[in-house]
Amino acid sequence: MRFLMTTKATDSVPDETLFAEMGKFIEELTASGVLLATGGLEAGGILVASAGDEITVTDGPFAEAKEAVAGFALVEVRSKEEAVELARRFRRIVGDGESVIQQVFN
Repeated sequence: MRFLMTTKATDSVPDETLFAEMGKFIEELTASGVLLATGGLEAGGILVASAGDEITVTDGPFAEAKEAVAGFALVEVRSKEEAVELARRFRRIVGDGESVIQQVFN
């Protein structure tokens, strides 16, 4: 089962300890074959919206930047419970904030 795990932006500034712990976590997940892709996302982005025949394109940043996704990980695990446990481990490393887990259907 594949899951997309996303995390929202926070005001906290990462330090060397966080980078080291996250590096170990990513290395472990990569070595085990669980982590398929990971990355950070630009703060602004581009919004493409459609209504009927009209398509509008708006450059960010947007007013609700605190709701924006700041990073992601695509993982392949045996169960939803395993995905939740990985997200728990991630949150313990990065601290306060929110992450969302969504199953990816093929």
